[in-house]
Amino acid sequence: MPVVKPFKALRPKLELVTKVASPPYDVINREEAYQMAKDNPHSFLHINKAEIDLDSTINPYDKEVYKKARENLDKMVRKEVYLQDKRENFYIYRQTMKGRTQTGLVVCASIDDYLIGLIKKHENTRADKEEDRIKHIDFNDANTGPVFLAYKAKMEITEVLNRWTKKENPVYDFTSEDKIIHTCWVIDDEQTIEQLIKAFAEIDYLYIADGHHRAAAATKVGLQRREQFKDYTGKEEFNYFLSVLFPDNELYIMDCNRVVADLFGNSEEEFMEKISQNFEIEKYKGERPYRPEAKHTFGMYLKKSWYKLTTKPGAFNENDEVERLDVSILQNNLLAPILGIQDPRTDQRIKFVGGIRGLKELERRVDKGMEVAFALFPTSIEELMAVADAGKIMPPKSTWFEPKLRSGIFIHRLSE
Repeated sequence: MPVVKPFKALRPKLELVTKVASPPYDVINREEAYQMAKDNPHSFLHINKAEIDLDSTINPYDKEVYKKARENLDKMVRKEVYLQDKRENFYIYRQTMKGRTQTGLVVCASIDDYLIGLIKKHENTRADKEEDRIKHIDFNDANTGPVFLAYKAKMEITEVLNRWTKKENPVYDFTSEDKIIHTCWVIDDEQTIEQLIKAFAEIDYLYIADGHHRAAAATKVGLQRREQFKDYTGKEEFNYFLSVLFPDNELYIMDCNRVVADLFGNSEEEFMEKISQNFEIEKYKGERPYRPEAKHTFGMYLKKSWYKLTTKPGAFNENDEVERLDVSILQNNLLAPILGIQDPRTDQRIKFVGGIRGLKELERRVDKGMEVAFALFPTSIEELMAVADAGKIMPPKSTWFEPKLRSGIFIHRLSE
């Protein structure tokens, strides 16, 4: 079943890990990245968002950005900010947020498992974003950001990881600026590595929780390398991509909310009348923003007021894995037919706001120019796996996993 492979990680020196580790490239914009890294030459943002080291007018997809990323990575290796392990290991990456802990295994996953569906996806990718990651991986000759994979919890794996973390000292243990604790261990014992390989071989599937573009891009780079090296054996590093595997029962999914720029030509009265066809509307009288407390209910912020929307019976197919998702109910019954947002992946009138930012962020955006916001009940990991098992695709931005995996702690080189 799924292959997990140890690898020789390129890792920051212990005393520099807090300076190196950074948020993922896709959760902050250029200006935020620049401010975070401007006084820190060791920040991984100089690699993952190298445009911050070039003229502010440069297109982030320009070839010079990828060349700069490679230049910065090589410089960090040359100055021994990064050191490469001499043998292939597994690694444990534990995150603790507000007292909640999730423990992942850092491995290399197989591009062949991705191609044949042993690594399941639940989202489509955008061609421009996929091309960006292809170039970033290819220029750096490395997977610089891990793919976040989930698996159905297996007691044997949990026991091995718990046993190792209790008897061995961590190689990293630090708290990032967002108050999340990051703790990492190196598994360098051959017997333990073999035990984990066998345990994962008994698991049916791995599921992409976050990182669809990274997984797709890494696979395409691997296929390009196979074309380049016709005599490949399948054991080369480009046949694998950097991943962190977490058990499903430890994962935390937050709401991923929506804000829309206008009412698509509807007056407020027309808008409310159209909504009422498939939703019960109740004006919320609480002092705080309305947070949905159950599936199929939504919060709506309009004209400085919050409303509770409850989906009426018959508005969706309860037997369909995708249509019964709250993100689908909102899309199919409101966003598309009433607000004209047919493709939320490309429509510039809609923006997505991760639950980590709070519902006050929805109010702020509407009060500053957007027209209406919607708060959703979080999608569950069981719903995600059900969609993936059915071979179907969720609407974009159906999930928001927290905490995010820190970038720059582990790098997987495609050639040695």
